[in-house]
Amino acid sequence: MQPDEFRRIGHEVIDWIADYRERLGDLPVRSQVEPGWVRSKLAPLPEHGEGFDGLLADLDRVVVPGTTHWQHPGFYAYFPSNASLPSVLGDLVSSGLGVQGMLWSTSPAATEVEQHLMDELVGAMGLPRSFVGGGVIQDTASSAALVAVLAALHRRSGKWRQSGVDGDETVYVSSQTHSSIERAARIAGLGEEAVRSIAVDGVLAMDVAELERQIQSDVDSGRRPVLVCATIGTTGTGAVDPVAEIAEVCARHGIWLHVDAAWAGPAALCPEFRGLFAGVEKADSFCANAHKWMLTAFDLSLFWTAHPDVLVDALTILPEYLRNSATESGAVVDYRDWQIPLGRRFRSLKLWSVLRWYGLEGIRSHLRGHVALASALESWVAADADWELVVPRSLSLVTIAHRDGDEATRRAMDAVNAEGTAFLTHTTVNGRFAVRIAIGAEATQEEHVRAMWEALRSSR
Repeated sequence: MQPDEFRRIGHEVIDWIADYRERLGDLPVRSQVEPGWVRSKLAPLPEHGEGFDGLLADLDRVVVPGTTHWQHPGFYAYFPSNASLPSVLGDLVSSGLGVQGMLWSTSPAATEVEQHLMDELVGAMGLPRSFVGGGVIQDTASSAALVAVLAALHRRSGKWRQSGVDGDETVYVSSQTHSSIERAARIAGLGEEAVRSIAVDGVLAMDVAELERQIQSDVDSGRRPVLVCATIGTTGTGAVDPVAEIAEVCARHGIWLHVDAAWAGPAALCPEFRGLFAGVEKADSFCANAHKWMLTAFDLSLFWTAHPDVLVDALTILPEYLRNSATESGAVVDYRDWQIPLGRRFRSLKLWSVLRWYGLEGIRSHLRGHVALASALESWVAADADWELVVPRSLSLVTIAHRDGDEATRRAMDAVNAEGTAFLTHTTVNGRFAVRIAIGAEATQEEHVRAMWEALRSSR
């Protein structure tokens, strides 16, 4: 493909994306196809190239019907995954450059734009100054959790490269913590038996007294506590762990504190929400997904650590073919030492595009608008005779259930999902089936939330 061909076809592709976004509201949110339908519509691989016309036709014929539309204004499932159009353009520029930014020397811009953005966001989000110089973009919060576990193991043992884990290390989560921490412990070689699940209190936050008891019991039995994961905005209900109190326990025992704010983290851009982040200044690491609620296309997770030297020491291996004068000068950062893969994309371009297009105030408006919509929904539920809040609203997440019990709640959710204008998912709260309504799609307005709520109320 020559540049002139790329220019012509590229316009067609951009037009297709723009047309798709314009008609999103007319499509069912969740794909209606049966398993195997998509594959049944696909032709064998062509022996000879055939251009883009057929592919564009297949997007409409096969891909769109087989897609659940995460950018739809009626998408309330899981958490948002905002691929704003400015971030799509930034991603296109990144792909067009084709950078492999594993080392500073392989593309200085890929490293230094990322460093600049991560340090600037420390101030914009009110994060501790100890995170300046310790920021890196990971692909997902799961990868952020894994590098946090590896850094914590290295700091605790002081001999990671020589002998690895000893088999007596322990990691602490609550019953509401995302499964990525347990998965990270497995990948790190600790095994699921090393993970301690701590009970939660009445608002589903980690019970600090129980955490202290479990840690002391493990210490008394000869085990070595390595990491505690505190969550700001749990997946099920948006619960917020008492980070400051957990940090005090970690400090007494020399344990790495990782704070997972994958969904709620961008809310720190708004000063009025920073009370939720009390204690983060005592954390060893912190992550927030820009690809959830910060208008940036998947995948882009913001990760900071107060101990970048520990992280780099835990992950650095320098074969001869990667040696270069810039690295050896000690004057640059090589981000390949801050992550699991060796190679890395120029991800910061799509975040930079978002920040330049919207500005910090534009992103704050995006966040505040969703919180206001969730607050309105909360008031509608509170005034309703049939539905009730299962837990208090958390930012833009509202968790509700029908007063007639689990089956009534499930039937209503399933009916709304089948109707196609909205997509909801569920959780269980103290054994009770509940609907999660995560308001976060960029296009979602009050009319969409009200229509979803009325559909729930009328679905029995």
